[in-house]
Amino acid sequence: PAPARRRHQDPLAAAAASYVSTRAGTVLAAVYDIARGQTWRLGQGQPQAEASVVKLDVLETLLAEQGGGSTGLPATNQSLAQQMIEDSDNAAATSLWYDVGGAASIRSFNAAPGLTHTSPSSCVDCPGFRWPGWGLTTTTPTDQISLLRELVEPNVLLTSAERSYALSLMENVTPSQRWGISGGVPPQATVALKNGWLPLDSTGTDWQINSVGWISGRRTGYLMAVLATGNPTEQYGIDTINGLAAIVWKDMS
Repeated sequence: PAPARRRHQDPLAAAAASYVSTRAGTVLAAVYDIARGQTWRLGQGQPQAEASVVKLDVLETLLAEQGGGSTGLPATNQSLAQQMIEDSDNAAATSLWYDVGGAASIRSFNAAPGLTHTSPSSCVDCPGFRWPGWGLTTTTPTDQISLLRELVEPNVLLTSAERSYALSLMENVTPSQRWGISGGVPPQATVALKNGWLPLDSTGTDWQINSVGWISGRRTGYLMAVLATGNPTEQYGIDTINGLAAIVWKDMS
């Protein structure tokens, strides 16, 4: 018989908190043990900008609106969804943002899984901001865990086929973008993720770096969401999340 699974202690406790205390900026994180339905949280602060992590919300809203059949989406939107998630293509995301009905429709979809601290951006072409404004949608790690649960647990919003389709895109993110919650995770494990990176100022000295997704391996399965703002460079924020993810994997596995 298989050995009994041990009950995990808080993977965001001492070691993780100590590590984050050495890093610049504000780091917020949440981890959800799928088998036991338990959530742990790290950090306190206001909701942070989603950057390209919002593309996962766009995808789920799209699937809920246009789903059906084995693949769930019309061929054109399948292509756009693949570009949006696997390559983090901004033009594809903007097309689908408008196609689903923009902020109002995404807010309506988010109400069902209980995303109470996520505010979709009111603009796409925002004055004084050179990047697509949907990246200024704000959220919390706990809300992102709720959104991810719609992909790994049966629910009334997405069919099994739609959930599998979304996860398959996240499992095939282009190699250069497979950082973040995958940090320290061995290649034998399955990782489905979506990352986001966004300079919040014109000088590139204040970066928002985010990573959310699902990790499965060594008889463990968990969801993880990390938001990090106030990073002096893009790579600094990536390194912060990679380091935190490695600590969590070590504990959870």
